[in-house]
Amino acid sequence: MHPQLSIGIFVHSPALAQSLSQVLSGDRYLLSIANSASEFLEFVEQKQQHIDCLVLQDDDALPPVINQLYEQGSLLPLVIFPKESKNNDSGVVTNAQPNPIQTTVRCTPGEVHYLFHAAEVRLDISQVSELEHFLEQAITQFLSLSPNCNLPILPANADKKTEEIHRGSLMKQQSRLSEKLKERLGYLGVYYKRNPQFFFRYLSQNEKSKLIEQLKSDYREIVLIYFSQDTTINQLIDNFVNEAFFADISVSKIVEIHMDLMDNFSKQLKLEGRKEDILTDYRLTLIDVIAHLGEMYRRSIPREL
Repeated sequence: MHPQLSIGIFVHSPALAQSLSQVLSGDRYLLSIANSASEFLEFVEQKQQHIDCLVLQDDDALPPVINQLYEQGSLLPLVIFPKESKNNDSGVVTNAQPNPIQTTVRCTPGEVHYLFHAAEVRLDISQVSELEHFLEQAITQFLSLSPNCNLPILPANADKKTEEIHRGSLMKQQSRLSEKLKERLGYLGVYYKRNPQFFFRYLSQNEKSKLIEQLKSDYREIVLIYFSQDTTINQLIDNFVNEAFFADISVSKIVEIHMDLMDNFSKQLKLEGRKEDILTDYRLTLIDVIAHLGEMYRRSIPREL
């Protein structure tokens, strides 16, 4: 795994591209700057498993690019700079929107004010010098983005299966990126900066219900293949623990989810005339998940300097 953060850049302004290169120079970043939409899209499609954040510039051609990224399943952290306009007298390039826009990460049904996903970060060009900080913010917000969050560019005729595929892509990217960041001590702080806005206790009742149902579904899938030879089990546990951690879900809630599922399985086995002794083996599943979650919470405690 490459020790640097890989940043994909597609901006139309040569001056902005040069500024980005200067700000992100050094050993910390690996930059890939595309000169055309087709070149950029091809790069992302081929390298999306290695890209850690995208930097784009808003203009009329951006929505089709974003749509193509979404269609190919390239859901990634994103920083967007505004359009540019030229002063008629001096020819000096200025911002089309003078004030920086900070994107909120909370998803409110029916209120979509973002292009790619609710974790994107929008900046003013005057904030180029602070880009490193905002890259970290974009990554942190992306990692805390719930799969239940509204995705703005789902095709109008998308069925439930298509939606699940896109949300699965989001979770895979989050898991890959989080694993990379966990291996880099310099980015542990970024990875473990949780946004209280997403904590379970602060969600609306509808959001709480959706999250619990999602966690129950994910946990059930883990249980069903836990003792099989399916190699995806570790990925499923990581995804489940990652979502529980960023939502600040308590261990007692995980135990409750486990007990409810075991109770349902017990009733099903009784109806089929089968013994329910086998269910005791799944205590190992619960212990495994709690151990992973406990380790996440342990690492989230700031280390003493």
